[in-house]
Amino acid sequence: MAVEAPIERPTRTHGDLPVPGRCPETAPEAPLDEFFDSSGQPRPHAACLSAFLEDLGSAGLLGRQVAAQRQLARLGVTFPLASDPDPDPERIWPFDVLPRLVALAEWERLAAGLAQRLVALNAFVADCYGPQEALRAKVVPPEVVLGSRHFEPALLGTSPPAGIWTHVAGTDVVRDGSGQFAVLEDNLRVPSGAASMLVNRQVSKTVVPEAFREASVLPVEPYLDALGEGLAAFRTGSDDDLAVLLTPGPANPAWFEHVFLARQLGIPLVEGADLLVDDQDRLQARTVEGLRPVDVVYRRVADDYLDPELGRPDSLVGVPGLLRSWRAGRVALANAPGTGVADDKAVYAFVPAIIRFFLDEEPILANVPTWWCGDPEQCRFVLAHLAELVVKPTTEGGGYGVVVGPDVPRASLTAVAARIQQNPAGWVAQPTLELSTTPSLTGDGTLQARRVDLRTFTVLTPAGATSAAGGLTRVAPFGSRVVNSSQGGSSKDTWVVDDRLPAGRPGARVLPSPLLGPGRPAPLDPRPGRTQDPR
Repeated sequence: MAVEAPIERPTRTHGDLPVPGRCPETAPEAPLDEFFDSSGQPRPHAACLSAFLEDLGSAGLLGRQVAAQRQLARLGVTFPLASDPDPDPERIWPFDVLPRLVALAEWERLAAGLAQRLVALNAFVADCYGPQEALRAKVVPPEVVLGSRHFEPALLGTSPPAGIWTHVAGTDVVRDGSGQFAVLEDNLRVPSGAASMLVNRQVSKTVVPEAFREASVLPVEPYLDALGEGLAAFRTGSDDDLAVLLTPGPANPAWFEHVFLARQLGIPLVEGADLLVDDQDRLQARTVEGLRPVDVVYRRVADDYLDPELGRPDSLVGVPGLLRSWRAGRVALANAPGTGVADDKAVYAFVPAIIRFFLDEEPILANVPTWWCGDPEQCRFVLAHLAELVVKPTTEGGGYGVVVGPDVPRASLTAVAARIQQNPAGWVAQPTLELSTTPSLTGDGTLQARRVDLRTFTVLTPAGATSAAGGLTRVAPFGSRVVNSSQGGSSKDTWVVDDRLPAGRPGARVLPSPLLGPGRPAPLDPRPGRTQDPR
């Protein structure tokens, strides 16, 4: 991985934690530009978009950006900033009309790696709540799992339908110093962003339709089909039973996503008060027709709040008895509770070993080198190199708590060191990556290179794992390394371009959207409120 400066690393390892003796790579003179090559020419898969941009000009491009913002406003797509003091801000979803391009050959390798990773992580979660063979073999240090706040001892011995725990994964990937994709983070509890990916595609197809006609772009919309079919595969009751999406309610920052996905999947959007567990441990939904059995819940409520009988007793968004119903095999929960044990940032460091242990395969995708401060020698190393590393609390998400050493005044690092020393096992560190860049539109119509990552979405069913062809590209503010949208970044549509076909000519694979293409009804405005039962 590219780093800001060469770093000496301890040679001792804890378990199978990858800690090389010395990183041979140094920071490049400039970040890798995904759009232009070293000579300043568009890369082969970007040639058609480059020509389109030249024809359009900066004024035309700015006009398309304004049109995109208007469409997002009509759809009611808003997103709060973590730093905003306003408790109820209304901001239009930050979207850059310029797409990010990924060549098909790169995507095929990435998709294979994402599938491999999700299958292995599902096996790991099943093992954590079952025989715990990986812990006995010290593939992962037992204290990493048993000490994780996401490990749920009450679930020991549980076996969910079809043995699937991790139905949906939101895996964050970046390019390393060689230009290859590497995994930065796994998200397996309630991964968000799929609706933003789908809306970004909807908007970009509307405001830059010519570019679609000039490129062979794989569709992202079949992700909804895979998700819907995946949920249907876990039906435990009769055809009259409901599948529902459980939301904390309109106050949740991801409310738009919950409404959007429920409507696109054609399932009711419900809150905890809309559900109850009867004396037969069956989950029921309150509808205008009376109680209706529920056998699948796509839950968007965090574990702690999911069931007040086992989680927070003061939870008003969960369903009392829900986990009891799930453990009795009366309902399927996607994702299953307890899956957070596999996306703990300390566990992340051991995922390559997990893949080897459960699948007997070499990882297709690399990890970013990671030091776990629960190991005393690695902790000493991290504390000695705070100014060169990125440190992260193991249980946080959304960019919260992350400290980028090179961007923090040295005096402030003293406080960071004290926090690490108070709870070493709760922290990991990674090299300061020089993320790849792609052109982004500025307010005056010029293009500016900004750092990006990619949130990918993969669905696991008994038939295998399927990834959306693309994902949600997140863009850092100018000069920043933090790409998370909740920290002030923006987003792009991600085009997987089949550059093996002649773009814009007969025979080119320009695939229509199965959900938003010609002849389909206009997208639903998600603002009016939730639907008890669209049927």
